[in-house]
Amino acid sequence: MPESSSVESALKRDRWIVASALGLVAGLSWVYTIYLAWQMGGMDMGMVLPQVRSWGAFEALMMFVMWVVMMIAMMTPTATPMILLFASINRKRRERDAPYIPTAFFLSGYLLAWVGFSAAATLAQWGLHQAALLSPMMMSTSAWLGGGLLMAAGVFQWLPLKNTCLRHCRSPLGFLTTEWAEGARGALRMGLKHGSYCAGCCWALMALLFVGGVMNLLWIGGLTVFVLLEKVAPRGELIGRLAGLVLVGFAIWMVST
Repeated sequence: MPESSSVESALKRDRWIVASALGLVAGLSWVYTIYLAWQMGGMDMGMVLPQVRSWGAFEALMMFVMWVVMMIAMMTPTATPMILLFASINRKRRERDAPYIPTAFFLSGYLLAWVGFSAAATLAQWGLHQAALLSPMMMSTSAWLGGGLLMAAGVFQWLPLKNTCLRHCRSPLGFLTTEWAEGARGALRMGLKHGSYCAGCCWALMALLFVGGVMNLLWIGGLTVFVLLEKVAPRGELIGRLAGLVLVGFAIWMVST
């Protein structure tokens, strides 16, 4: 078999392995998220998630784990193009006897950024819980809070910071070309930086979970699809800005009714 055909076959095999691993990670996370939503809808959540009582250390830990798993379920699919490109570049470097970096380090750095976001989301939920602004389904009970979150997310869609973060997310090759760092630590740092751009791009959208319900599967799925479209659709930036106008309109409607 010619050497070029062998290399191409290896690249395809590695791409399939990485894609399968990402699918497994995201799939297991979705299974756990769906399980929690089912428990919330049909069983006594006192044994699963804290709702109306005060939080202790265990309850706070459970909420943190819930956010981490949910972010992995939502964001891993949207990062797949970047991660697959990283794996492909790595494999080609390896064929040239350049240092090889396991893709798991890049993925770990990416997810670490969302672990940080999950900690912030848990603190935010604790504050809203203490102020009695969330329903048992972890949805805002205040039209002003819901409207404020919608307004903030809508306006953010038009800000330069959003555009900067989204540009990095939409240009995997450009990001890896300018940010490449050698070694496992470098891959971890690259993943963390990309994850930070992604969190910077999507944090306001994720806050909308408090509007539609943190465990509302349709809301979770809809946000996941929207974030993916922003990142990979040909006119993702335009889609995001149009959605911003819709969110602002919805916010105005919510506080005026």
